[in-house]
Amino acid sequence: MSDAGGTIVLIHGLWMPPKSWDGWKARYEAAGYTVIAPGWPGVTDDVAAMRRDPSALNGLRISTVADHHARIIEALDEPPIIMGHSMGGLLTQVLLDRGLGRAGVAVDSAQTAGVPALAWSIVKAGMPVLGKPWTANRTVLLKPKEFHYAWANEMTREESDRVSEEIQIPAPGKPLWQVATHMLMNSGDSKIDYAKTDRAPLLFLAGGADHIVPASVNRRNAKRYRSGVVDVREFPGRTHYIVGQDGWEEVADYALAWAESH
Repeated sequence: MSDAGGTIVLIHGLWMPPKSWDGWKARYEAAGYTVIAPGWPGVTDDVAAMRRDPSALNGLRISTVADHHARIIEALDEPPIIMGHSMGGLLTQVLLDRGLGRAGVAVDSAQTAGVPALAWSIVKAGMPVLGKPWTANRTVLLKPKEFHYAWANEMTREESDRVSEEIQIPAPGKPLWQVATHMLMNSGDSKIDYAKTDRAPLLFLAGGADHIVPASVNRRNAKRYRSGVVDVREFPGRTHYIVGQDGWEEVADYALAWAESH
């Protein structure tokens, strides 16, 4: 990595607090960047408090979270590199579509609107939310077994349980329902102008062992774009916990090197 400097905004996804980016944040700061990792509205790094009372997240919409991050980015002195994980990857795409950022990296990204992709592993991983219609305006905390399948399937169950206990927070169900109901139509909060000509360069980083967002979904999402620089890189053996899984440094370094080169 170079010490080019500038600002990087890291956007977490569902079930994760901002501190899920701690390793990346420290690594990029050591490379000379100013790094901010804001929480979603109502989200803090106090995992215990979030579990006790996640009611602030009930009904939280993708558009609300995107607007929140847009205000943060627009207040910066210069356009940042935007990186997002999981639902944060979807938000990265939405923010680039709004003309924000100088480069974007979507890591294990949820698909944006109009991208019909639904593998069996997605169905199984999403059942704790999508199998229960009443979760649309509530939050869901994954059980250890569910977290292991969805997030840390290459870890031992003991390792997965430790990660879940340390950093998993309840997730609002609304964003997942929004993604599920807009797969066939490019509409709603995650609508994208896939033909936009002045979008910042975008990279999809996919985990080859990801159950929630298989690499095939990221490839299909990337192919939906009809203009601009849009690349895909798959990391074999990486799960949805790609941002903290052993060897995350390789992924972080690739993301930054790509962003710097574009």
